[in-house]
Amino acid sequence: MFNIVDPAAPVQVREPETTGQATLMDKQSERDHRELRIDHVGVRGLRFPIQVLDRANSLQNTVATIGMYVDLPQEFKGTHMSRFLEVLNAHGNVVHVKNITDILHAMQEKLKSDTARLEIAFPYFMVKKAPVSGLESVMDYAARFDATARGKTIDFVLTVEVAVTTLCPCSKAISRHSAHNQRGVVTVKTRFQRAIWIEDVIGMVESSASSELFSLLKRQDEKAVTERAYENPVFVEDLVRNVAMKLNAHPDVTWYQVEAENYESIHHHNAYASIERKTNEP
Repeated sequence: MFNIVDPAAPVQVREPETTGQATLMDKQSERDHRELRIDHVGVRGLRFPIQVLDRANSLQNTVATIGMYVDLPQEFKGTHMSRFLEVLNAHGNVVHVKNITDILHAMQEKLKSDTARLEIAFPYFMVKKAPVSGLESVMDYAARFDATARGKTIDFVLTVEVAVTTLCPCSKAISRHSAHNQRGVVTVKTRFQRAIWIEDVIGMVESSASSELFSLLKRQDEKAVTERAYENPVFVEDLVRNVAMKLNAHPDVTWYQVEAENYESIHHHNAYASIERKTNEP
């Protein structure tokens, strides 16, 4: 059924409530009747400058991809997305790793939420010297902070991805010439009592592989790297165990997960292994 309006009748216009400015409707704060709590709602894919602790230079400037989330009680229709950006920008033009806890608590307060989560993924850079020529070049590694506040409790996980070379022990043992090798990626996630250096995690991984990688190598360097890999064959299982042994020995690590994936050079599949452990929890 359609309602027919008399075009001659005067139009009734409702004047908005004002307090000097027109009042805008707050749809997000309206009640939702589906009674379903949302675990995480917020913004992701935000690019932002950050500073991270650098053992060599004190601080390193880089650019992060950030995700910010809170829980949403079942009675609310939506959250206020602009408030996430307000919190982030209120802490200055640069997000420092030391103020992550402050950002989480500010998100809880600003968005009236019990739980807040912050994801910060960024490239981390190190200057490395080639093994023979000594030429310097910059290597990048993928790093990530995952921080969650539940009430006043903070959970923090550091993730570092390190690319390495692995040479197959079986191939070396059964072949008259050479052995197949490949590039692999090791992902280390850690919780700790006191902050640990990203460089330390990188060092644990690179020393556990057949060889570390370099950006710049001359011929004499290539020879040294190739021969080192041949002299240090490791299965993917060896790789995760080697890293795990070093993490077990670290006094500040309380939990870790080590994953290794080798991009096989003579198979049309990848080799994978993973270890997860709790260690020196107080």
